[in-house]
Amino acid sequence: MEKKKNISMAVIRRLPKYHRYLQELLNNDVDRISSKELSEKIGFTASQIRQDLNCFGDFGQQGYGYNVSELYRQISNILGLSDSYNIVIIGAGNIGQALANYTRFEKLGFNLKALFDANPKLTGLKIREIEIHDIDYLSEYLQENSIDIGIISVPSTNAQKVCDIFVKNGVKGIWNFAPVDLSVPDNVVVENVHLSDSLLTLTCLINKN
Repeated sequence: MEKKKNISMAVIRRLPKYHRYLQELLNNDVDRISSKELSEKIGFTASQIRQDLNCFGDFGQQGYGYNVSELYRQISNILGLSDSYNIVIIGAGNIGQALANYTRFEKLGFNLKALFDANPKLTGLKIREIEIHDIDYLSEYLQENSIDIGIISVPSTNAQKVCDIFVKNGVKGIWNFAPVDLSVPDNVVVENVHLSDSLLTLTCLINKN
């Protein structure tokens, strides 16, 4: 199915959840599912599910529902998971090491190639056989290797500097865990994961009641 233009960010942010639940259905040998049944599992309304999926094509059939494997394949393609991606992590502290140890990334096609850190005590160490390099080697490494996504897990004071190195060396996607908003050109995409923002959102919701 051809992807339609001008898809809202709200719809795009729901797609990974569809992907995850459809994977669970496949693991449980479910062949087809209605929007109502999917609604009960995923937590979105059946109407919302139909509207979301209609943004990308006519996936379901009235009276039949959705073919789970086909819908999973289509959403995987929409999410770009038909390709693989080379990634590097900058910052081998607690967050960087946790990300490096998360093996599900590999199953989705994200291949961790290297880690970088400014701490000389970490240089040469390995996490799951992936070496930690000195941060001063980052520019040279990016010039010699094709990297699609750079992950930033350094203090906020250094995040923009790392971001600029990524941009200068052709990295088009940045996953930012530093608690700062980055400045990038229009052809570079940044996805921010501000952990404290998420936690404060949780406390706000707790205290609403």
